[in-house]
Amino acid sequence: MSLTFAIGDIHGCIGPLLRMIERVEDYAPSGKVVFLGDYIDRGPDSRAVVETLMAGPRSPDWQWIALKGNHEDMATGAHDGRHNESWWLDNGGIETLTSYGGPVPSPHLNWMAALPLLHTDPHRIFVHAGVREGLYLEDQAPHDLMWLRFEDDVSGEFWGKHLVHGHTPSPANPRTTGNRTNLDSGCVFGGKLSCAVFDDGLPGGPATLLQVRG
Repeated sequence: MSLTFAIGDIHGCIGPLLRMIERVEDYAPSGKVVFLGDYIDRGPDSRAVVETLMAGPRSPDWQWIALKGNHEDMATGAHDGRHNESWWLDNGGIETLTSYGGPVPSPHLNWMAALPLLHTDPHRIFVHAGVREGLYLEDQAPHDLMWLRFEDDVSGEFWGKHLVHGHTPSPANPRTTGNRTNLDSGCVFGGKLSCAVFDDGLPGGPATLLQVRG
């Protein structure tokens, strides 16, 4: 059985991330891990989180896919002129700079800038924030993929696939609403870090959920 693990927003919380990686590797001998974005800002250890993800899995039996979140978008935009730097700093960028002890190194910014916005498989769509129905996936606006928010009770058809995202924190998450699962359980706000486990051969929502303390 092939498995995919999707991990919600991390926001500089290296301890929960490392504990979750251990939980995932204890759960199965191999698989794919999709990180849903927002690795930096607000929490104390953004640098350690980025370095961990850049290094990749310790075993060739695992594949890691890191998607871009809106906080990676803010950080890279603050450095390339797309966004106002003060906007990023006011939304957790100060904590990120503190974790680096100065400016974010270019290799780390380049890694963030190059992250994909979307990952799909035969049964699911993985994205940081969401997608707009009525548009083909290839026509989705990057801003929506990183910034869109859903009301709690909203589901959708999503082209017959299950949508897996983070971005909108709530202590009620992880929560599956119809054809959509939100995995942002507010780790950096005192909640937990959440991971959904999917059987790649079966459609629909998570087979089970893993959580570690924030």
